[in-house]
Amino acid sequence: MSGLIADIGGTNVRFARVAQDGNISDVQPMKVADYPSLVEACEAYLATGGAPEGSRPRHGAFAVASPVVGDQIKMTNHRWVFSIEETRRLLRLDTLDVVNDFAAVALGLPFLTRSDVVRIGSGEPDPHAPMAVLGAGTGLGMAGLVRPRGGGYVPLTSEGGHVTMAPFNDREASVLAALRGDFQGHHVSAERVISGPGLVNLYRAIAEVDGVTADGEITPAACTERAAARSCPISTEAVAMFCAMLGTVAANLALTLDARGGIFVGGGIAPRMGDEFIASGFRARFEDKGRFGGYLSQIPTSLITRPLPAFAGLAALVATL
Repeated sequence: MSGLIADIGGTNVRFARVAQDGNISDVQPMKVADYPSLVEACEAYLATGGAPEGSRPRHGAFAVASPVVGDQIKMTNHRWVFSIEETRRLLRLDTLDVVNDFAAVALGLPFLTRSDVVRIGSGEPDPHAPMAVLGAGTGLGMAGLVRPRGGGYVPLTSEGGHVTMAPFNDREASVLAALRGDFQGHHVSAERVISGPGLVNLYRAIAEVDGVTADGEITPAACTERAAARSCPISTEAVAMFCAMLGTVAANLALTLDARGGIFVGGGIAPRMGDEFIASGFRARFEDKGRFGGYLSQIPTSLITRPLPAFAGLAALVATL
């Protein structure tokens, strides 16, 4: 059995092969903007060392940063649109399973080891309770994982990144009010502030509220670098607000799912922040929920440091095909 797995985000698609024993190899990232379609990206991967001579995968499992409803998939943050069945046929796969990207990460949570995560704050996981994961990159994704009584794990897909972002204090209220004006509507989603583009949105809104000139060329990477160096007060506050808002959303997710099995933070941004994120206001905000502060203080939160955590979940899916 040979499997092809792919983690398809808003900016990059990462491919790998899965052997019969579950071993993951030939990991290769590619830019989605370089390929008109998913099939063409897959074929380019298979043609450039992703598959041994004369060998093609028989099974596939793909994670996509978009809702998976029916056969037709339309990516949320770039132009790819594809049919699952047509993709399976064109790639000559016997089977193809397509899941939301954070559902794949959730399926991989049981495979994380102590060296794959960094614990933030107190709390111990309940081995029988749901777990949940969320993370910011090009967008904001999240998912849950439950343990049925019969054994195994069932992922709970979610589009919770698009819930309306609620302010925690007057400062956040003023920033969100500025963003409502920018988006010409009453709804500012969590993804609008907790993502790469969201970090830039926070930077620009803080500058607008304070009446100072913003850097019109600011990028998420530049914002986090300036914040780490404490060289730009706007960037420093934007990153601090980003981390605190992520704590708000993580606490909401924990309460919604009763996720006493633990909350895990992944994505492309927080793990790269590393110690800056761990020392941020994330955990304090996570526990600051009034009457339920004590409840949340018992739930562990962990930063995923393992590269490509969705691959473990995708490999498990391929193994069942």
